[in-house]
Amino acid sequence: MREGDMLGGLAKGLRVIEAFDEAHPRLSITDVALLTGLERATARRCLLTLVELGYAAHDGKYFALTPRILRLGHSYLSATPLPRVVQPFLERLSEETGESASASVLEETDIVYIARAAQKRVMSINLLPGTRLPAYCASMGRVLLAARPSAEAEAILQRSPRIRHTARTLVEIPALLAELARVRAQGYALIDEELELGLRSIAVPLVNGRGITVAALNIGAQASRIGVKEMKERYLPLLRRLAADIAPHLP
Repeated sequence: MREGDMLGGLAKGLRVIEAFDEAHPRLSITDVALLTGLERATARRCLLTLVELGYAAHDGKYFALTPRILRLGHSYLSATPLPRVVQPFLERLSEETGESASASVLEETDIVYIARAAQKRVMSINLLPGTRLPAYCASMGRVLLAARPSAEAEAILQRSPRIRHTARTLVEIPALLAELARVRAQGYALIDEELELGLRSIAVPLVNGRGITVAALNIGAQASRIGVKEMKERYLPLLRRLAADIAPHLP
């Protein structure tokens, strides 16, 4: 992109929107400036613009996003056929297994859920389309990273804020690269309580007719209900069959 093609105001506004999350549902101007690195005056203008357009509300001190912001995510989901294609297959798998099934894509250093069929809540947070999780320690994230060229995957890992969520979480680059090589070779990823204690998940790539990995599919379950070996034996064949069933319907 040429430098003159970049709309600085739009870029700053999007940074302000992204500052709000589950941990920061209400933010002051100072909070937004600190989280985004913007000047306080710039953060204030962006926030007031969002209020004027109906995307944020202001109580005199704190700002919060309004439901109107969902239009932005809905635009992606409406314009992209992948979530609509995948959803009924996930629902069928979830009914068959009694577990939650999901699909996600890679965006920067995170995975973004695009479809989900939930039987039980398996994490402390509620997973919905649009939810973001760190790719380096999520089963779908490792599948999606493994699908990228090694140098690109390593660059993404280097940019990732690699937090040790549990004692099992891999955070060192060499260990993560070795794990991605294993995922690449075996064609699936299995996470055993790395993202959250009590959670196990297994994921496979969703590959289109041109051989491109367009998403990842997974099943998540509570570790108290199913062991690692049983999870692989029971769910890996089902996920691979699901990916094969979806593939002919992909654009």
